[in-house]
Amino acid sequence: MAIVLAGDIGGTKTILRLAESLLFPDSPIPVGTTLDEETYPSQKYPDLVPMVRQFLARSNPVPAVEKACFGIAGPVVKNASELTNLNWSLSADRLSRELQIDRVELINDFAAIGYGVLGLAPEDVLTLQEAPPDPNGPIAVIGAGTGLGEGFLTPLPGGGYQVFGSEGSHADFAPRSTLEFQLARYLLDRFGLTRVSIERVVSGSGIAAIYQFLREHYPGSESPKMASVYRAWCEESGNPVKSVDLSAQISLFAREKSDNLCEQTMKLFIDAYGAEAGNLALKLLPYGGLFVAGGIVAKNIPLMTDGTFIKAFLAKGRMSQLLTRVPVYLVKNPKVGLIGATLHAGQL
Repeated sequence: MAIVLAGDIGGTKTILRLAESLLFPDSPIPVGTTLDEETYPSQKYPDLVPMVRQFLARSNPVPAVEKACFGIAGPVVKNASELTNLNWSLSADRLSRELQIDRVELINDFAAIGYGVLGLAPEDVLTLQEAPPDPNGPIAVIGAGTGLGEGFLTPLPGGGYQVFGSEGSHADFAPRSTLEFQLARYLLDRFGLTRVSIERVVSGSGIAAIYQFLREHYPGSESPKMASVYRAWCEESGNPVKSVDLSAQISLFAREKSDNLCEQTMKLFIDAYGAEAGNLALKLLPYGGLFVAGGIVAKNIPLMTDGTFIKAFLAKGRMSQLLTRVPVYLVKNPKVGLIGATLHAGQL
């Protein structure tokens, strides 16, 4: 049994977890017990080290951590990462030395989600499409939040999985209707682009962009309450910290069915989301399962399960029948990345 430290590091908040990890000989996935967990405002700390020291000092005696894994909201190269949103420069070697932890690994936050889907409890997932999972098939993961992440897992000969990240979210957005072609043209012109990536549409910022497109496409359709929200959001444009989250307000009013333009925004968003999940499934044939994660899913389960997502997922012409064999799951647990960092720490 080992004491492990895991972290989910974001520009706004960081969640740290201390756990006991036990790897059974007949299981490649470690199991264990959470000893402590706390959330910290990332911006209030000059570096990860003082935050971790403060967290560990909560325990008496201070635990001897053997291994640590941190999921980073940004690129990780050679076990190091530059977090521009935080002005943090992290390297596993430095963290190991200053925190006196033998093994430290930094992984991309979406790779952490990839590990995390292996440790989800039944109540953490909602089955969107039933199909018998193939234990020898790959697993796909897609998740929209601030941006869009895509990755996959492949089974290893001795058991367990190897996790791979990808840059699939930066592939081209493929319009499928007149309205989506008009959306693509709008995004090209508004942002001065030469191409539109799928992340421009399927992400938190994508929800805001779709709403902007629709309010201009259908003049006079904006409700007074959303006009007020939109005006406040525009006034804060460029501020590093905003009091108005336009995408969150849009999804809230859509869930409440209290604003038609917000409902149409989320329908267009989820339609594009399902189509991209289907594109990923066609490329991987993830008969081990496709997991849809990210903060937007956890907050919008009713919208994700109304049939729009899975209809777009399956709409692949003569290849549609292949995708009916893919189990599709919605991840309800927003801490899936932290779960993955904990599991991977135990495997180091």
